[in-house]
Amino acid sequence: MRYDEFVARVRERGEYPDRAETERVIQQVLGVLAQRLSPDEAEDLAAQLPLPAGAWLTARSGGAVAFGVREFLGRVASGVGATERTAEWDASAVLSTVAEAVSGGELNDVLTQLPSGFAVLFGRPVLSD
Repeated sequence: MRYDEFVARVRERGEYPDRAETERVIQQVLGVLAQRLSPDEAEDLAAQLPLPAGAWLTARSGGAVAFGVREFLGRVASGVGATERTAEWDASAVLSTVAEAVSGGELNDVLTQLPSGFAVLFGRPVLSD
């Protein structure tokens, strides 16, 4: 998936007013996700995402900090200046697009590093085939 297509899909899903807002949300969500993944997994995921989205993922990768969905959403909310409910909307818009942009195997690798509850943000109630 090309970067322009990635941004367009997130913008449509999130109903953002413009590209700048869409990119700000993408950068924040991927940055928080990177904090939750191991550095190797963040690199693997980034390799399947278009630039600069992949670069945003690896820029904040520091090593799998353990936190659940609620804290994930709290960190996204804090970064974009939104409520936790809005952050859930934002995360879902970005992460469901990530799920479309990467292979099923890569998505499974990501989801196995995350606690239950994250799969639904990726638009997946279960692991991919």
